Amino acid sequence: MPERLEGIAPLSERFDGFILDLWGVVHDGVKPYPGAVECLARLKALGKRSVLLSNAPRRAWAAQAAMRAMGIADDLYDGILTSGEAVHIALRDRTDPWFAALGPRVLHLGPERDRNVIEGLRLERVATPSEADFVLNTGPDDHQAGQTVEDFLPLLEACLEASLPMICANPDLEVIRGGVRVICAGALAERYAAMGGEVRSLGKPDPAIYPAVFAMLGLAPSRVLAVGDSLRTDIAGAAAVGIASAWVLGGIHAEELGLAEGALPPPGLAEARAAEHGLTPDAILPAFRW
Repeated sequence: MPERLEGIAPLSERFDGFILDLWGVVHDGVKPYPGAVECLARLKALGKRSVLLSNAPRRAWAAQAAMRAMGIADDLYDGILTSGEAVHIALRDRTDPWFAALGPRVLHLGPERDRNVIEGLRLERVATPSEADFVLNTGPDDHQAGQTVEDFLPLLEACLEASLPMICANPDLEVIRGGVRVICAGALAERYAAMGGEVRSLGKPDPAIYPAVFAMLGLAPSRVLAVGDSLRTDIAGAAAVGIASAWVLGGIHAEELGLAEGALPPPGLAEARAAEHGLTPDAILPAFRW
């Protein structure tokens, strides 16, 4: 049974390294959550190491710049890895046979600001599925609320007609941005796969994303705690690589759990929800706070 805690302080005594999710834990895409910056500072002051692991579909430097603009200083953590960065590296190095087989012409499904994932690579960006060798899916524009998967069906059908393999640079189905729920690349990839399309996703919960994070931390996995708000990605990813996890309830699952004013839900509710996913986090807490 998960331990019910009010903050991260007790866990800081038991672990030396922390893998921290961004959206839903540290910030909401617009501003840091209350207490999150202080929490990062306290972990740093204690000599704990932390790496930010995000399914953001953009380069790590872009995610870092966005945090800097929110007042989250670079020196509060020890490293950052995004799924967008992982995709950039996979397309650059082509060591994976699936990526090595991709042609040079790419159709980008996503906002212009996420094109940094393919900038500087030997790729030609094209405008229509019929011209492309593959599609890079970085998801709908999260600055535009109200978009649905159905809005993208004509494009997905055209990609399927062209037999395009899809790279999904953000396995998340949805996030909360500034209090508003918006769909992500993972929702489009899920529909494309259901239509019969070929999809390759990079990011949590795939165990392949974690070795680079462990290398950044320089710690044995047994000394590392993963902190995240999504059962499907953060907690499942931690379970997949056999590390401890703390489930932050104030992010993507807050509404369904009826979380109010940063308080824990009634005993058994969150635990039962995790069990429905076949998961048992080591701890549950309302927010990433001390």
